[in-house]
This record gives sequence, structure tokens and C-alpha cells, in this order.
Amino acid sequence: MTTDMGRIQHLTKHEARQRLEHERSSRLVQLRAIEESAPYADEDLQAAQTAAIERVLEEIDAAGRRLADGSYGDCDNCRTAIPVERLEILPYARFCVGCQQRAS
Repeated sequence: MTTDMGRIQHLTKHEARQRLEHERSSRLVQLRAIEESAPYADEDLQAAQTAAIERVLEEIDAAGRRLADGSYGDCDNCRTAIPVERLEILPYARFCVGCQQRAS
């Protein structure tokens, strides 16, 4: 990550890939836990949780494609750089905070 004063900070490809892999691994663990709790869980709740995790996995895969094509870290809407702090927290973010708020 670049930390020079006055410059925009960016995650390196390696850092971004590591964060995405960690997010993917965490979501897969969550899916396994849901599957293991199946006999004891409410079916509707389990289906909703599974669908939500699968959507996040799709977002993680899309972020991986953006990383490969060089568009990772740019807002899908306004094309400005997504702040590194946002990408550190949500490495699969597609939008800057402003565009995300307008879309919600």
C-alpha cells in the first residue's frame, strides 16, 4: 500500500488477492456451518443465510475478475478510486461510499 503524503493509497494486487481469498475462505466456512446445522435450523432462515453468503461469494469472484482486468479499486459507477480504507474492510466493494449510498 502506498503511504506517501498527498498520494492516494492503493492495495497492491497481492494484498487485494489475499484479502479476497480470506473473505472467500470465511464465507465457505460459514456455508459449511449452515449445512452442519441443517437438522437443527429453521429452513427459511437457513435458505436466506445461504443465499446471502452465495451473493457475497459472487461479489468476491467479480472482484477477482476486476483485479485481473485492472479495474479493481475503481468505482463501477463514477470510476473514481475507492478509498483504500474501504477496500481493507470490504475488499469486494464495487462502489465508492457516495455511489453506494445513492444506490441503496
